[in-house]
Amino acid sequence: MPDTYAAITAVEGYVPPDKLTNKELEQMVDTNDEWIMSRTGIAERRILKGKDKGTSVMAIEAVNGLLKKRDLDPAEIDLIICATVTPDMQFPATANIVSDAVGAINAFSYDINAACSGFIYALVTGAKFIEAGTYKKVVVIGGDKMSSIIDYTDRATCIIFGDGAGAVLLEASDEPYGIMDSILKSDGSGAQFLHQKAGGSRRPASHATVDAREHFVYQEGQAVFKFAVNNMAEVSAQIMERNGLKAEDIAWLVPHQANKRIIDATAQRMGLGPEKVMLNIHKYGNTTAGTLPLCLWDYEKQLKKGDYLVLSAFGGGFTWGAVLVRWAYDPS
Repeated sequence: MPDTYAAITAVEGYVPPDKLTNKELEQMVDTNDEWIMSRTGIAERRILKGKDKGTSVMAIEAVNGLLKKRDLDPAEIDLIICATVTPDMQFPATANIVSDAVGAINAFSYDINAACSGFIYALVTGAKFIEAGTYKKVVVIGGDKMSSIIDYTDRATCIIFGDGAGAVLLEASDEPYGIMDSILKSDGSGAQFLHQKAGGSRRPASHATVDAREHFVYQEGQAVFKFAVNNMAEVSAQIMERNGLKAEDIAWLVPHQANKRIIDATAQRMGLGPEKVMLNIHKYGNTTAGTLPLCLWDYEKQLKKGDYLVLSAFGGGFTWGAVLVRWAYDPS
């Protein structure tokens, strides 16, 4: 066991005030509320509106809330990692923009892109800096403005995604609370099923790529669903088994909020009932890297010190994984 643990000592989230409901989507594409709810479990999603507002707007709100909650001077933060697939710009990193805005003058910062698995990738990365004794305070952000890359004429994708961001504070602890174990996976052969065709160095933005609507999310739903159900469920069960934990030992499953059926399959594979599953997909949709911290934020008052949580995600790449967390504090 490590001498130093990376404990989550605070969590905060932010979602924009504007909602996009299923009823409103019925006026935009050929779909209906019953169809969306039965296949995804989503009733509405939040949309960040306004000129020149990127992912950093939501991330800054989350981090400022985090600092206020812990009564922490931003100059004490050593590192900020932002998981996102919708950075404000190609460069600088959105984490750079956030660190400047919140006054984290002593922190270095960078982004991680692992799609919907981005937050757990970033969480484990941040934890390693603390476990190594390099840093004492690390902020990990997960956030996306998915509305910026969604085609609202494509009913297969526009019903799924929303905007939002969340952040956690990791601090060094000599008690066994925090990030206890992780299993992170990827399979690049899945890129063909879930990607954004243009906007990178392979297909830079041009009149042709814009006209062909190649700057939006492309997804082959059935292939992604099948892979996600199998792998997200399997890795979640695997992390329990290798840590000698049974269903009764797990307080909460914190699953990526992509699809209610995927969440149900994961919980079933772990032997967990619905009362142990964090769920907010109905009101936020899939906020990509934002879903897990937003779940922790929504359920924070129900978490107790010593609770075992399994954070589980699956995303484009393909990327997937699970993180075992032992909660470090009681509700305030």
